[in-house]
Amino acid sequence: MKTITTTEVQEKLAAGEELHLIDVREVEEVEAGKIPGITHIPLGLLEFRMHELDKNTPYIMVCRSGGRSGQATQFLEQQGYDVTNMNGGMMMWGGDVE
Repeated sequence: MKTITTTEVQEKLAAGEELHLIDVREVEEVEAGKIPGITHIPLGLLEFRMHELDKNTPYIMVCRSGGRSGQATQFLEQQGYDVTNMNGGMMMWGGDVE
């Protein structure tokens, strides 16, 4: 499984890179604060909404601490998607939150 740190994601966003971030936390967690521009697909709905994703687009999966996003990363990898898990999740995130 590919991984990326929260610092690396913040640096890429600060450099103007277009990243495709997916937050797999629950609605209440996302309402408490999310990375600006992130797409929200709760982990429990991922298998039903993966048709919304493009297999040619790299995605970075995000959750609270990295566990659920790791599950999502493994699941999508098995389906042929290009995915990376953000280690540490929102608990380690030091960038902008909306």
